[in-house]
Amino acid sequence: MQTNKLEKQIAFIKEIDKVKYILRQSTLFNSDRRENDAEHSWHLAVMAIVLAEYSDKPIDLLKVLKMVLIHDIVEIDAGDTFIYSTTKDHDNTEEELAAAKRIFGILPAEQAEELIEIWKEFEAAETDEAKFAKSLDRFEPLLQSVSNKGGTWVEHDVPYHKVYDVNKAIKNGSTTLWNYAENLLNESVEKGFLKK
Repeated sequence: MQTNKLEKQIAFIKEIDKVKYILRQSTLFNSDRRENDAEHSWHLAVMAIVLAEYSDKPIDLLKVLKMVLIHDIVEIDAGDTFIYSTTKDHDNTEEELAAAKRIFGILPAEQAEELIEIWKEFEAAETDEAKFAKSLDRFEPLLQSVSNKGGTWVEHDVPYHKVYDVNKAIKNGSTTLWNYAENLLNESVEKGFLKK
């Protein structure tokens, strides 16, 4: 019995290696190299540890860490959708839910169920943990774009109002991080990285 459980867990570990091959639109800080989903998730996890004190509400940090580490695993099947895409809705949750069920379903039932529920909680963004995790998920690429003189905003000609609307979700989890982000957006307009 234990061998079968371990084999399922190892199969899952092998499957999620594919996350390393999913390239995002965002580039690394001060770079033109695209970030992959594994790098993004790792970065969010470290950010969660370092910035947890700025959550507006008390949070279960372990739960936030689980959220940010697994949230993009579904992109193995569903692919990455650019947050500012004008051709594909970023909330492709049915496709992503099917991916979550398949990929997490490789695990033993109890673990699969837990991770699917954590993934759904992140997507719904209603709990304090999910709100903070979503804040980080928006904050990291914003910092990357600023470090790259507008990065994907300039590359895809994304206007200020769209960047603002997408990133204002940061304030749902952290007023402090949102205030910081809003200042960066305003500075980006002044420097010509963003067009109002």
